[in-house]
Amino acid sequence: MPSKMRSMRFISKKGLMLFAVILLTVLNASAQEIIKDTVPAKKSSNKRQKIDGVVATVGDYLILDSDIDKNFIELQSQGNSIKDITRCQMLGMLMEDRLYAHQAVQDSIIVTDSEINSIMDEKISAMLEQTGGTIDKLVKFYKKNSEEEFRTYFFDILRMGKLTSEMRKKIVEKVEVTPEEVRNFFKKIPQAELPTFGEEVEVSQIVINPVVSQEEKQKVIDKLNEFKKDIQEGGSSFFSKAVLYSQDPGSKSNGGYYKMNRKTPFIKEFKDVAFGLDEGQISAPFETPYGYHIIYIEKIRGQEVDLRHILLQPKITEESMRDAKEEITNIRKKILAGEISFADAARSSSDEKETKTNGGALINPRTLDTKFDLTKMDPSLYAQISDLKAGEISAPFEDEDQSGKKMYKIVMVTNKVPEHVADYSKDYLKIKDLALKEKQIKEIAKWTEEKIKETYIKINGEYRNCVFANNWLKK
Repeated sequence: MPSKMRSMRFISKKGLMLFAVILLTVLNASAQEIIKDTVPAKKSSNKRQKIDGVVATVGDYLILDSDIDKNFIELQSQGNSIKDITRCQMLGMLMEDRLYAHQAVQDSIIVTDSEINSIMDEKISAMLEQTGGTIDKLVKFYKKNSEEEFRTYFFDILRMGKLTSEMRKKIVEKVEVTPEEVRNFFKKIPQAELPTFGEEVEVSQIVINPVVSQEEKQKVIDKLNEFKKDIQEGGSSFFSKAVLYSQDPGSKSNGGYYKMNRKTPFIKEFKDVAFGLDEGQISAPFETPYGYHIIYIEKIRGQEVDLRHILLQPKITEESMRDAKEEITNIRKKILAGEISFADAARSSSDEKETKTNGGALINPRTLDTKFDLTKMDPSLYAQISDLKAGEISAPFEDEDQSGKKMYKIVMVTNKVPEHVADYSKDYLKIKDLALKEKQIKEIAKWTEEKIKETYIKINGEYRNCVFANNWLKK
């Protein structure tokens, strides 16, 4: 769920600088200002001054000299060294980003206004929270005359960034590697250059959720029905209710908004309700493993819906938490006494559906296998297993999920794999991923070469002397 907003009466100079860094950081390298085709002529002056001129054009997009400066600031804000990056190289990166965005428009890739507005609300909320500032100070810092003008500026930046990312996805979406290609990729790596994989662990867990009383459940149901009545009869805003009260961290800051279709990976209970509603309709309160929800259908576009929802979670009493801790403590005692294996205890007693059928085994969401790189593991999980040897079980500990729902857990390290040089049979999935990335890079390079030939591209002034990785000058 979203972090709590901090309110401050002032913003320091350091905070203002942070605005700039955050704005650049929340956008990817492609997120630079989109300039209209008509550029007002500068008034002549006897004084010499640096003009922020157009240095390149790619399709419908212009690149200013200041855009190059912005990208250098972005890289520095992310802790990257820029001493070996030339302005020519940076311009090449910006041109590539604009080529993606331009071609996305040509290919009719749809990026809706509602989608960008939702992203913008979330990004602005994050900037304001991290700097402790206000929207007026953000507008002033970026030298805009109004919040509307700033949002228009920000909208164009986010839209181009979204077009760029969607185009990249489209280029590589059908790229796959066969087992034979993976094998050939591995064979061609010289023995001395084989990658080294860090220490890995396999982990299983048992989760016990505290029992929620019927009384507490009814309280949130009544509250959601109250929200629904206020919106339908009292004219209240669903957006505002979600921002103020929803306990979903993924959507609270943007008014509970989600865009989804039937393939979107939401839980079944949620999708069943969402696709059973008409446009403009608000559901009755319903339960999922995350708590109780109401859904408002904002827009239906064929098989896709724009919706907003509010999530409330029943309160967990201290007594329920004590009972959950006692239950998991007794489970641990039985495992240690040899009365039952950890895997069998998980299958029979764990409240976590995703892992109980696998004997409690956790799946790494990055690799989709059971191994976790210790250097990339979630810090909260690392804290529980870092001192455990293979076969050892942690003491019971309290934890909570992303929605803030509390529970008790025990975890066991089922296997430890020491740091080692890549082995084809043991590390097949990692090697496959490397082979796939190499093939995707080649596909992007091929696509870029083709599109440069058929796209209007112009480079101005001294930048025509640059040596680019891509054939931007069409020589």
